[in-house]
Amino acid sequence: MTNPLALLTDQDLLDEVLRVAAAADCPLTCAPDVTALRAQWHAAPLVLLDPAAVSACLDAGLPRRTGVLVVHGGDPPWAPAVALGVDGVLELPVEGRTLVGALSDLGEGPPSDRGRVVSFVGGRGGAGASILATATGREAVAQGGEAMLVDCDPLGGGIDLALGTESDEGARWPGVHCSGGKVPMSALRAALPTSGSLSVLACDRTGPDPEPAAVAAVLDAGRRAGNTVICDLPRHPTPAASAALDRTDLTILVVPAEVRATAAATKVASRLLTQGRTIRLVVRGPSPGNLQPADMADVIGVPLLTQMRPEPGLAEVLERGRFPRNAKGPLATAARQVLKELRP
Repeated sequence: MTNPLALLTDQDLLDEVLRVAAAADCPLTCAPDVTALRAQWHAAPLVLLDPAAVSACLDAGLPRRTGVLVVHGGDPPWAPAVALGVDGVLELPVEGRTLVGALSDLGEGPPSDRGRVVSFVGGRGGAGASILATATGREAVAQGGEAMLVDCDPLGGGIDLALGTESDEGARWPGVHCSGGKVPMSALRAALPTSGSLSVLACDRTGPDPEPAAVAAVLDAGRRAGNTVICDLPRHPTPAASAALDRTDLTILVVPAEVRATAAATKVASRLLTQGRTIRLVVRGPSPGNLQPADMADVIGVPLLTQMRPEPGLAEVLERGRFPRNAKGPLATAARQVLKELRP
């Protein structure tokens, strides 16, 4: 049995639990009585009971088991709940978010240990961080994984423009309604536009900035589901960017091979290093003054991951609403280096 099992005799509690289950995208099986509940007592991954059902279970002599939650409307049945050995007692709707989290975890299955978050920051404006972030998302999918590209730069024009998906149906940040807690990755996949198998969550060009709690919920969902989550962050600190960085395993600083860009990137790197971030440097050529990537890394104070040659015809392809598809090109090669560093 894969669905949670519920015995809820209180109609108001039943309605509230069904609403929460729908929000968590987790189907619920309702037992009509204790006899039906007994038949699936050990098989159900999670059991939900109301106060009357807890007493009925005790009267029927049902054994203790893990994964039992009691929901109530304000009068918690502590004594029978302790006697049955339940895992938790939740008041609805006050603690509805906790129940959403429990049901979301159940719907997604056990949390994966494969989920990773990599964030990209430009050393200066126009450094190419968004383009490399996009290439990394595409490469993660090409390697057979699941990936989500998350745009956290509200002044970047929308990362969907880089992919040519700006007219595709699906939610942008203003349409992702999660004020914290847990959100199921399955719901995000269904709501977001995709480029191939890459889920894309872009900023809206006229809507509000992403909220930090929503950014945290989205990134946590991707990590739990085992996805590679790729974040495009602004150079300037914002609450949303900080929420993303707090969940980031690896931060990639993209810097053109220029003296002024190196000076600007040094300040960006200093701020990130002060916060304890793990940073690697990607140097984008060519260098007008023959500036060496190793020397740039020394000045900026960040280990050099790779240097990247110019992608032929990049500006023209992007302007036409397409993205380079050269698997052997500089962008794809640098993206593979990033993923190798992220998942050694």
